[in-house]
Amino acid sequence: MNKRDLSMQDDMRRVLATVLRRVTPKTDERAKMRALAGKLERKVTLASKQLGVKAKVRVEGSVAKDTWLSGEPDVDVFMRVPASIPRESLGEVCLKVAREAAKGSDQIERFAEHPYLEAFVDGTRVNIVPCYSAKRGEWLSAMDRTPFHSDYINKNLDVKMRSQVRLLKKFMKGISVYGAEIKVGGFSGYLCELLVLHCGSFLDAVEAFAKYRQRMVIDIEGFYVSRQREVDLLFDDPLVVVDPVDRARNVASATRKRNLYTFIAAAQAFLKRPSLNFFYPPVTIPLNAGKMREELKMRSGGSMTVFVAFGRVDAVPDILWGQLYKSLRSMHKLVALSDFSLLRDFAWSDEKDLNVFGFELESCCIPEVKKHLGPPLEKEQECEKFLLKHLNASRTVSGPYVEDGRWVVQVRRNYTDACRLIREKLKDGGKNAGVAEGISYVLKKGFSVFVNDEVVKVYEKNNDFAEFLTDFLSGKPKWLQAA
Repeated sequence: MNKRDLSMQDDMRRVLATVLRRVTPKTDERAKMRALAGKLERKVTLASKQLGVKAKVRVEGSVAKDTWLSGEPDVDVFMRVPASIPRESLGEVCLKVAREAAKGSDQIERFAEHPYLEAFVDGTRVNIVPCYSAKRGEWLSAMDRTPFHSDYINKNLDVKMRSQVRLLKKFMKGISVYGAEIKVGGFSGYLCELLVLHCGSFLDAVEAFAKYRQRMVIDIEGFYVSRQREVDLLFDDPLVVVDPVDRARNVASATRKRNLYTFIAAAQAFLKRPSLNFFYPPVTIPLNAGKMREELKMRSGGSMTVFVAFGRVDAVPDILWGQLYKSLRSMHKLVALSDFSLLRDFAWSDEKDLNVFGFELESCCIPEVKKHLGPPLEKEQECEKFLLKHLNASRTVSGPYVEDGRWVVQVRRNYTDACRLIREKLKDGGKNAGVAEGISYVLKKGFSVFVNDEVVKVYEKNNDFAEFLTDFLSGKPKWLQAA
């Protein structure tokens, strides 16, 4: 082994030792969490009795499994209720209990498969989540598996592995791919635990993903040994981690491809040059309004970014993000099918009063005329239809004529200006553009379209958006600076 390799190994050891020291909860922190978890269990149990809801109450999640990160605890309190409570009433009934139990704290209603309550108690984020007291494999809601997940991890993950899970979680957070919620579409805590359980350690997991090719299937319990075809028929995701408590479920199904491939790229970079930046990325300092205006003006000779800004959408965050992403996909298709060359796009929200779509284009304006290829001459019926459609049509500029064995026509585009396209398609709420209903309702009330530096009037009023746009325009992940 040469000096460079030895030096890199030393760097790796130092980085991992430093991170592990920071992310491992201290004795007093553990005691505080135990006390808080016990208090919350008692409060939810009492509130359930007061409101006549029969429930088995237990702390789940990373606190129950001792895989939580120092300074970043989330306490998940689960209410396991009988199947006699109808599915459509589960959220409503249990939210009443949750609100009563967390009375006096800041509360936010969130949504997974059904509503649950997020509250901040003694400075700690708390989730009070309903599920059914189901038997294994007889799930009535997605959350019913969670207690079984906790039991499985507690049975199979030893103390050393729990430390390795902490390293993997912090790495995922540092490269912004952690969290299975709709907004992120990343790696869940349970998925991180299973990856360490399967691979053996943080480094083994990183090395496995650094060598990722095409597809990875992890089946810890061996449900599908010698049954590859069945796996392929059940799961078509690029990453498949079969749930040890439910063989029909892929734990990684919520992980979007972009986040999977970001993890792969970051894993490769980390192994070549380990750095704390992968775990603790530098804080984004937004460009001041003047610098941002200059940055966007400078791009006017190259790419153009069109922004659509609109107001509050009355929906819990998970529903909001689902609608934002659905609308973005539809608008992406609309812009691309109108012949604009789309470089990147995004949806952003402060989950309060500001929502923004952004479309970075090679150019905001395109030529009025385009060449449209028709069918080859041997397809006579298709040729006849093509000629009937384009011969003497109002949009036809030239042709039809024959070129390279097929009919061709030059036609006028419907839209040559991306801003005009977006304004016209959204003026009725985007009803015919595939915009989600909740977003459409707000767009009908009004929206603003900005091009490049025009967005600075929004930028300078919202620091969170300023941070996001600074990072977006950079385009470079923070961990790449270390690599």
